[in-house]
Amino acid sequence: MHIVFLTNEYPLEGVIHGGVGTFLKLLCPELARRGHEVTVLGLGDVSQMQSVTVEGVKVITIPFSKTPKVKALFNFKKINKALEEINRQLKIDVVEGPEMSFSFIRKIPGVTYLIRMNGGHHFFSEAEKRRVDRWKAYQEKRSFENADAVCGVSNYVMEHTKNYIDFSEKQGPVIFNPANFTNFYKADPEKAVSGRLFFAGTICEKKGVRQIIKAFHQVKRKFPHTELYLAGRDWTYPDGSSYTEKIKEIIEEEIKSSIHFLGVLPNLDVPQWIESSEICVYPSHMEAMPLAWIEVMSMGKPFVATKIGPAFELVDDGVSGLLADPLDHDELASKIMEILSDEALKVRLGENARKKVLKEFSLETIADQSIAYYSKLVQNKQN
Repeated sequence: MHIVFLTNEYPLEGVIHGGVGTFLKLLCPELARRGHEVTVLGLGDVSQMQSVTVEGVKVITIPFSKTPKVKALFNFKKINKALEEINRQLKIDVVEGPEMSFSFIRKIPGVTYLIRMNGGHHFFSEAEKRRVDRWKAYQEKRSFENADAVCGVSNYVMEHTKNYIDFSEKQGPVIFNPANFTNFYKADPEKAVSGRLFFAGTICEKKGVRQIIKAFHQVKRKFPHTELYLAGRDWTYPDGSSYTEKIKEIIEEEIKSSIHFLGVLPNLDVPQWIESSEICVYPSHMEAMPLAWIEVMSMGKPFVATKIGPAFELVDDGVSGLLADPLDHDELASKIMEILSDEALKVRLGENARKKVLKEFSLETIADQSIAYYSKLVQNKQN
C-alpha cells in the first residue's frame, strides 16, 4: 500500500514537533520496513518544495502561505496540488491526518481519507473550558464530513469529540500511540538520584505546572532533600510575556533554589533525565493519549499523573502509577510523598508500568493494527 501522512511536524532537523510528530517518526519507518510506500507531506518555512528520504520515508515539505485571513485556503490549494502529483507518480491508497486535515481537501477518486484523532479543537476547547473558535470549529466539522473513516488514539478522545461532531458512521478502532523502547529503555535503578522529581512538557498552565510547584512546597517540607526539575519550552502569553517568569512569582523564597527550569532538552537527553529521577510527575489537565506518560512507563519508572480523560486506558491506578486530581495540589503532593515513603511501592509501580506498555503499546502491535485497518479501508473502497 501507499500511505500518505499529512503533518507539518515530522521530526527533521530544525522542525519543531509535538506528540503527532513523535508518533509518526515511530510508525512511518516501521511501515516502510514492512514494504509499504510511505510519504509524509507538510507545510514549512521553506522557499521552495523540498523532498528528502529518511529511513525509507519520503518527506515532502512545501512552502506555507503567509497571506493573512485566507492562508488556510491557499495552503489547502498547495496540499491538493501536491497530493495529485504524488498520486500521479504512485497511486495513493490512504491519506491520513489529524482532525483538521481535510477541511478543504479535493478528494482523489479511489483514495481513502482517514482522520486519526489526537485531540482536535473541539476536544481541547471542552477539556480546557475555553471558547470554541467559530472558524476553527467550521474547519474541523468540514474535515470530518470529508473524511471517509475515523480512528483515535483513545476511547476518550473519540467519545468526547462526538459531543460536537457526529462521525458514528465513519468510526473505526482505537489504536494507541506506540512506545519507543529503543530511546526509552529500561532504566537502571542505580542511576536514580534520591529525591529528584522530574517533569517534561511545555511549561504552561494546562500541563499542570502550577499544581506541581504548589505540591512541591509541601513535599519539600516533609522531604528536605527533594529537588524539582522541569524540562520543556516556555509558553508565552498573547502579549509576549513568559509563563515561566510569571509562575516563578508563586515560589516561596526558601525553596526557589530547589526548583530548576531546564528549558528545552535535546530528545536524546530526556531518557537520561527520566532514568536519573526518583519519581516522574506529569500532572496534565488534559491529554488525548499522552506519549510522555508512555515514555516514562517504558523505562519502568514510578510516576504520578492525573485523573484525566484517557488516564484509565493507560494507567492502572495504584498498580502501574498513581493518579491525582489535576486541580488538587494537595492530593498531588500526597501521591508524591506516598511513593517517597514506600520503597516497595516505588519498585512495584515501575515494574508494572513497563510490563503494561510492553504488552499493549509496542510499535509492532500498533503497526499491525494500523496496517490491518488500512487494508480493510482499501478493500472497502475497492468494493
